[in-house]
Amino acid sequence: MTDPRPATPRLGLVVTHRRYVPYAHAHYGGSLVDGAYTLGLFGDVATEVAIRTDGDEGLLAGYSEVSFLAAVQAGDVLEASCEVVRVGRRSRELRCWADVVARADPSRGASAAQVLDPPLRVVEAVATLVVPGSSA
Repeated sequence: MTDPRPATPRLGLVVTHRRYVPYAHAHYGGSLVDGAYTLGLFGDVATEVAIRTDGDEGLLAGYSEVSFLAAVQAGDVLEASCEVVRVGRRSRELRCWADVVARADPSRGASAAQVLDPPLRVVEAVATLVVPGSSA
């Protein structure tokens, strides 16, 4: 019988963070937030991946792909996730994505908001995480 577990326990690990996007981060008309905000969230999630898999904060070395699919707005609740899809000796390839799970709805009132069902996918990326002296 074939063992259904991945060859390494790191492979397939998914880490997710949620964060409210404050209005102070709006850069553009319509309370739009720049794309770098979400990439910063991916960096935070990648740091937790490295801590969980290698006991070190590691370094997010770069992105090989980034797709901005929809706008992020102040008042959004973003869910940013990264999945380990490849494990090298000192590098990890991560598939990253961010979804808006709740959004401000000022048409109903100054503090009104709604949960988005389904969530709105806003960014997808592929990143490389580097960790020191791993034994993978």
